[in-house]
Amino acid sequence: MGKIILVTGAARSGKSEWAEDLAIKSEKNVVYIATATQNPDDLEWQERIQKHQQRRPQDWITLYVPMKLTAALAQSQADTCLLVDSLGTWVANFLEEEDLVWENIVREFLDILPLVAADVIFVGEETGWGVVPAYPLGRKFRDRLGALVRQLGTICEPVYLVTGGHALSLSLLGVPLPAAK
Repeated sequence: MGKIILVTGAARSGKSEWAEDLAIKSEKNVVYIATATQNPDDLEWQERIQKHQQRRPQDWITLYVPMKLTAALAQSQADTCLLVDSLGTWVANFLEEEDLVWENIVREFLDILPLVAADVIFVGEETGWGVVPAYPLGRKFRDRLGALVRQLGTICEPVYLVTGGHALSLSLLGVPLPAAK
Protein backbone atom coordinates (compact mmCIF):
# COMPACT_ATOMS: atom_id res chain seq x y z
CA MET A 1 0.00 0.00 0.00
CA GLY A 2 1.24 3.44 -0.90
CA LYS A 3 1.00 6.61 1.11
CA ILE A 4 -2.42 8.34 1.00
CA ILE A 5 -2.47 12.11 1.55
CA LEU A 6 -5.40 14.53 1.70
CA VAL A 7 -5.05 18.24 0.95
CA THR A 8 -8.16 20.24 1.75
CA GLY A 9 -9.11 23.88 2.02
CA ALA A 10 -11.31 26.60 0.62
CA ALA A 11 -11.53 27.82 -2.97
CA ARG A 12 -8.40 29.61 -4.19
CA SER A 13 -6.52 28.64 -1.02
CA GLY A 14 -3.56 27.03 -2.81
CA LYS A 15 -4.61 23.39 -2.32
CA SER A 16 -3.58 22.33 -5.80
CA GLU A 17 -0.21 24.10 -5.62
CA TRP A 18 0.55 22.46 -2.25
CA ALA A 19 -0.48 19.04 -3.61
CA GLU A 20 1.69 19.59 -6.71
CA ASP A 21 4.67 20.45 -4.48
CA LEU A 22 4.10 17.27 -2.45
CA ALA A 23 3.96 15.25 -5.67
CA ILE A 24 7.27 16.72 -6.86
CA LYS A 25 8.87 15.96 -3.48
CA SER A 26 7.73 12.33 -3.72
CA GLU A 27 10.47 11.85 -6.34
CA LYS A 28 8.22 9.32 -8.09
CA ASN A 29 6.70 9.35 -11.56
CA VAL A 30 3.68 11.63 -11.23
CA VAL A 31 0.35 10.88 -12.84
CA TYR A 32 -2.05 13.80 -12.58
CA ILE A 33 -5.65 12.57 -12.51
CA ALA A 34 -7.96 15.35 -13.63
CA THR A 35 -11.58 14.73 -12.63
CA ALA A 36 -12.97 17.69 -14.54
CA THR A 37 -14.69 17.40 -17.88
CA GLN A 38 -13.62 19.90 -20.48
CA ASN A 39 -16.34 22.16 -21.81
CA PRO A 40 -15.22 24.21 -24.83
CA ASP A 41 -18.29 26.45 -24.45
CA ASP A 42 -17.18 27.59 -20.97
CA LEU A 43 -14.18 29.83 -21.64
CA GLU A 44 -13.59 30.67 -17.97
CA TRP A 45 -13.46 26.95 -17.09
CA GLN A 46 -11.05 26.32 -19.98
CA GLU A 47 -8.78 29.11 -18.64
CA ARG A 48 -8.75 27.48 -15.20
CA ILE A 49 -7.79 24.14 -16.72
CA GLN A 50 -5.03 25.79 -18.78
CA LYS A 51 -3.56 27.47 -15.66
CA HIS A 52 -3.39 24.10 -13.94
CA GLN A 53 -1.77 22.53 -17.01
CA GLN A 54 0.84 25.29 -17.33
CA ARG A 55 1.90 24.90 -13.69
CA ARG A 56 2.59 21.18 -13.99
CA PRO A 57 5.98 19.79 -15.03
CA GLN A 58 6.13 18.59 -18.62
CA ASP A 59 7.09 15.04 -17.66
CA TRP A 60 3.89 14.44 -15.69
CA ILE A 61 1.33 12.17 -17.32
CA THR A 62 -2.24 13.50 -17.27
CA LEU A 63 -5.26 11.21 -17.19
CA TYR A 64 -8.77 12.59 -17.59
CA VAL A 65 -10.92 10.53 -15.24
CA PRO A 66 -14.25 12.26 -14.58
CA MET A 67 -16.05 9.12 -13.36
CA LYS A 68 -13.92 5.95 -13.10
CA LEU A 69 -11.57 7.10 -10.36
CA THR A 70 -11.68 3.79 -8.47
CA ALA A 71 -10.53 1.89 -11.56
CA ALA A 72 -7.70 4.38 -12.20
CA LEU A 73 -6.49 3.99 -8.62
CA ALA A 74 -6.60 0.19 -8.85
CA GLN A 75 -4.34 0.21 -11.94
CA SER A 76 -1.55 2.25 -10.36
CA GLN A 77 2.07 1.14 -9.93
CA ALA A 78 4.23 1.36 -6.79
CA ASP A 79 6.77 3.70 -8.44
CA THR A 80 4.04 6.27 -9.09
CA CYS A 81 2.54 9.20 -7.26
CA LEU A 82 -1.06 9.90 -8.29
CA LEU A 83 -2.33 13.43 -7.78
CA VAL A 84 -6.15 13.48 -7.90
CA ASP A 85 -7.50 16.99 -8.47
CA SER A 86 -10.22 17.29 -7.38
CA LEU A 87 -12.66 15.33 -5.26
CA GLY A 88 -15.22 18.13 -5.49
CA THR A 89 -15.34 17.89 -9.26
CA TRP A 90 -15.54 14.09 -9.05
CA VAL A 91 -18.48 14.33 -6.63
CA ALA A 92 -20.19 16.88 -8.89
CA ASN A 93 -19.97 14.43 -11.79
CA PHE A 94 -22.29 12.07 -9.85
CA LEU A 95 -24.87 14.54 -8.53
CA GLU A 96 -27.64 13.10 -10.67
CA GLU A 97 -27.13 9.63 -9.20
CA GLU A 98 -29.51 8.40 -6.52
CA ASP A 99 -28.19 8.29 -2.96
CA LEU A 100 -27.90 4.49 -2.91
CA VAL A 101 -25.88 4.47 -6.14
CA TRP A 102 -23.60 7.19 -4.77
CA GLU A 103 -23.12 5.29 -1.50
CA ASN A 104 -22.02 2.22 -3.47
CA ILE A 105 -19.57 4.30 -5.52
CA VAL A 106 -18.06 5.73 -2.32
CA ARG A 107 -17.87 2.29 -0.68
CA GLU A 108 -16.01 0.85 -3.70
CA PHE A 109 -13.71 3.89 -3.73
CA LEU A 110 -12.86 3.61 -0.02
CA ASP A 111 -12.46 -0.18 -0.23
CA ILE A 112 -9.84 0.07 -2.99
CA LEU A 113 -7.60 2.55 -1.15
CA PRO A 114 -5.78 -0.02 1.05
CA LEU A 115 -4.96 -1.97 -2.12
CA VAL A 116 -3.51 0.95 -4.12
CA ALA A 117 0.19 0.43 -4.81
CA ALA A 118 1.00 4.07 -5.64
CA ASP A 119 1.24 7.05 -3.36
CA VAL A 120 -1.95 9.10 -3.76
CA ILE A 121 -2.51 12.78 -3.07
CA PHE A 122 -6.16 13.83 -3.04
CA VAL A 123 -7.23 17.47 -3.37
CA GLY A 124 -10.62 17.98 -1.74
CA GLU A 125 -12.53 21.20 -1.27
CA GLU A 126 -14.04 22.30 2.03
CA THR A 127 -17.54 23.44 1.13
CA GLY A 128 -19.22 23.70 4.51
CA TRP A 129 -17.67 26.99 5.67
CA GLY A 130 -20.25 29.15 3.94
CA VAL A 131 -23.99 29.44 4.06
CA VAL A 132 -26.24 26.43 3.54
CA PRO A 133 -27.10 26.40 -0.18
CA ALA A 134 -30.62 27.59 -0.91
CA TYR A 135 -31.27 24.89 -3.50
CA PRO A 136 -31.43 21.07 -3.15
CA LEU A 137 -28.64 20.22 -5.62
CA GLY A 138 -26.25 22.57 -3.82
CA ARG A 139 -27.05 20.95 -0.47
CA LYS A 140 -26.60 17.48 -1.96
CA PHE A 141 -23.17 18.46 -3.32
CA ARG A 142 -22.07 20.02 -0.03
CA ASP A 143 -23.26 17.05 2.01
CA ARG A 144 -21.74 14.40 -0.27
CA LEU A 145 -18.39 16.13 -0.56
CA GLY A 146 -18.25 16.95 3.15
CA ALA A 147 -18.95 13.33 4.08
CA LEU A 148 -16.37 12.03 1.60
CA VAL A 149 -13.64 14.39 2.82
CA ARG A 150 -14.39 13.44 6.42
CA GLN A 151 -14.20 9.72 5.62
CA LEU A 152 -10.94 10.19 3.72
CA GLY A 153 -9.53 12.25 6.57
CA THR A 154 -9.69 9.21 8.83
CA ILE A 155 -7.71 7.11 6.32
CA CYS A 156 -5.14 9.58 5.02
CA GLU A 157 -1.81 10.34 6.62
CA PRO A 158 -1.04 13.16 6.55
CA VAL A 159 -4.03 15.47 6.15
CA TYR A 160 -3.29 19.09 5.28
CA LEU A 161 -5.50 22.17 5.53
CA VAL A 162 -4.44 24.98 3.21
CA THR A 163 -5.64 28.44 4.18
CA GLY A 164 -4.29 31.96 4.52
CA GLY A 165 -1.19 31.13 2.48
CA HIS A 166 -0.18 28.28 4.80
CA ALA A 167 -0.47 24.52 4.83
CA LEU A 168 -1.25 23.10 8.24
CA SER A 169 -0.75 19.44 9.04
CA LEU A 170 -4.00 18.46 10.72
CA SER A 171 -2.44 15.07 11.42
CA LEU A 172 0.11 16.76 13.72
CA LEU A 173 -2.05 19.54 15.15
CA GLY A 174 -5.51 18.00 15.24
CA VAL A 175 -7.32 15.42 17.28
CA PRO A 176 -9.26 12.84 15.22
CA LEU A 177 -13.01 12.85 15.68
CA PRO A 178 -14.78 9.67 16.75
CA ALA A 179 -16.07 7.62 13.84
CA ALA A 180 -19.21 9.06 12.23
CA LYS A 181 -22.40 7.33 13.30
